[in-house]
Amino acid sequence: MQHKDKSVVARELIDYGWEFLMIKLYKEGKISLGTLSEKLELSISETIELLAEFGVESPIEYDDYLKSFDTFK
Repeated sequence: MQHKDKSVVARELIDYGWEFLMIKLYKEGKISLGTLSEKLELSISETIELLAEFGVESPIEYDDYLKSFDTFK
């Protein structure tokens, strides 16, 4: 186990709490995928991957997202 300064651990806990709150708001339909991405400072694809890690379905499939990205190019 790595020893960390209490202030570092406190900051990490605050960050995890913010992430959890934003995902909860998204899951409840109170914020959109785009807003979630913006609040977490992630790309849409990173946000979709994060949602998958937490077992939260996104409104679009990742393959559909990639196809739309290719179309955009």
